[in-house]
Amino acid sequence: MNKITLLELLSEVERGALSPEAASARLANLPFEDLGHARIDHHRALRTGLPEVIYAAGKSPVQTAEIFTRMAATGSDVLATRATPDHAGAVTATNPAAVYNETARTITLRQSPPAVPEGHIAVLCAGTSDLPIAEEAAITAELFGCAVTRLYDVGVAGLHRLLAVRSQLADAHAVIVCAGMEGALPSVVGGLVAVPVIAVPTSVGYGASFSGAAALLGMLNSCSPNVTVVNIDNGFGAAYTATLIARAAHRS
Repeated sequence: MNKITLLELLSEVERGALSPEAASARLANLPFEDLGHARIDHHRALRTGLPEVIYAAGKSPVQTAEIFTRMAATGSDVLATRATPDHAGAVTATNPAAVYNETARTITLRQSPPAVPEGHIAVLCAGTSDLPIAEEAAITAELFGCAVTRLYDVGVAGLHRLLAVRSQLADAHAVIVCAGMEGALPSVVGGLVAVPVIAVPTSVGYGASFSGAAALLGMLNSCSPNVTVVNIDNGFGAAYTATLIARAAHRS
């Protein structure tokens, strides 16, 4: 993923690793590229270290494909979330190397060369029904350059399943925990690890789960002080924050 900051770009010019002309090309669309239906923030990675991501929900397949193609033209990796098969068909028609994950509802295009992962994130989910959100988080973190350990179907209804994978949490710089129903899993995980736990309530459960509201409230009231919470089904947001945490820990 294109993770160079503006300061790093200027530093590359200063030490001769990048020509002024090449740097000027990188800055050509400052501050954004206007497509009429969207304004693509090509320079988000320069400012924040992580690039803009396409939220495909609500966009037509044609709009999504055009944004995806323009972002790919910069040479950076590209991610679209909440994509349908129709979105994927339009994107891959013009970007055949793009990959659609139907479970995660993501479309990814990796153009950057292989690199040493910057940080390690563990992604857990309570049950198989939480897989779409967990996979959205895992794929996002991987494309952003983190190593990801997936630990799925380890909910508290069978606590021995979580304890059996406890050793695999030891090297993680941050842990993402996706759970629906009563949302208890993040609190249990928070009591087992010494790193931030990002809880993701999912809209999984029977009627009184209120489409994830019960899990959200349970997680917000966690007794584990290292647990913080993102919005319902927001695997992408959890991965974005966990990536920043893991990269900072890795560099330090």
